[in-house]
Amino acid sequence: MLTNKKIAFIGSGMMAEAMIKALLREKLVQPQDVLAAGPRAERGRELEKRYGVNWTTDNREAVKDRDVVILSVKPQAMGQVLSELCGLIAPDALVLSIAAGVPINLIAERLAHPAVVRAMPNTPAQIGAGITVWTATDRVTDEQMKQTDTILRALGEVVHVEEESYLDMATALSGTGPAYVLLFMEAMIDAGVHLGFSRRVAEQLVLQTMQGTVEYARQSPRHPATLRNEVTSPGGTTAEALYQLEKGGLRTVISRAIWAAYQRSLALGAGNTARLKRVDDPPNGEERG
Repeated sequence: MLTNKKIAFIGSGMMAEAMIKALLREKLVQPQDVLAAGPRAERGRELEKRYGVNWTTDNREAVKDRDVVILSVKPQAMGQVLSELCGLIAPDALVLSIAAGVPINLIAERLAHPAVVRAMPNTPAQIGAGITVWTATDRVTDEQMKQTDTILRALGEVVHVEEESYLDMATALSGTGPAYVLLFMEAMIDAGVHLGFSRRVAEQLVLQTMQGTVEYARQSPRHPATLRNEVTSPGGTTAEALYQLEKGGLRTVISRAIWAAYQRSLALGAGNTARLKRVDDPPNGEERG
């Protein structure tokens, strides 16, 4: 689906690099067909040296004659970028935004370009083990839907949804989710060190335990609660540990954290909407990527 397609990344940060790396790793595109745009020339030269892609500091130049334009800038920079690119993207090009909290209809409106996809990847996408939730406007063609699926599958698993509201939910659950898991891992490692393990051994034990458990749950047809009950002997060590976790309100804290992240995502989206609806553009000195 991407053979001979020319792709531009507007914004050349961490997630843009993850996507470039994935597309090249999967041999979906050739380096010469990828162009990364960002405000810092040194970053462009870094990507050129690392992946052999082209680069520019001129966003307008970047989108000329491009089949796919990926908006990978920070949400607060989108107002300036959309105004800058309005009317410059080829009519039959696909626009794919990975900016959190920027509504798809506003992107389409400010770009004067109807074929827009909005996606929410997460950080494990950097190693091809992520999951991305995405949606599209009704002007995205069947071929562009397939192109989107191909691009995002290079980052890991994908979930296509019809309603954009699910992206705020995904932001709270899978987008922010790696931070929850990493915090839990950190707490387990610290507990292991407190018990007397070296930090290296504690990290090894926790990392493999997490990885093995996830794979065990993935391969099993049974619910995680059933799997947990199978390793919980009455009066045993696991039962005692789980009692303390439940007593401490672990489930409630996790639920509240995810709900808070969801509410914050909605608030950021409302703020971005208000910002993008302003007639005046952001200050010229605002960072663009």
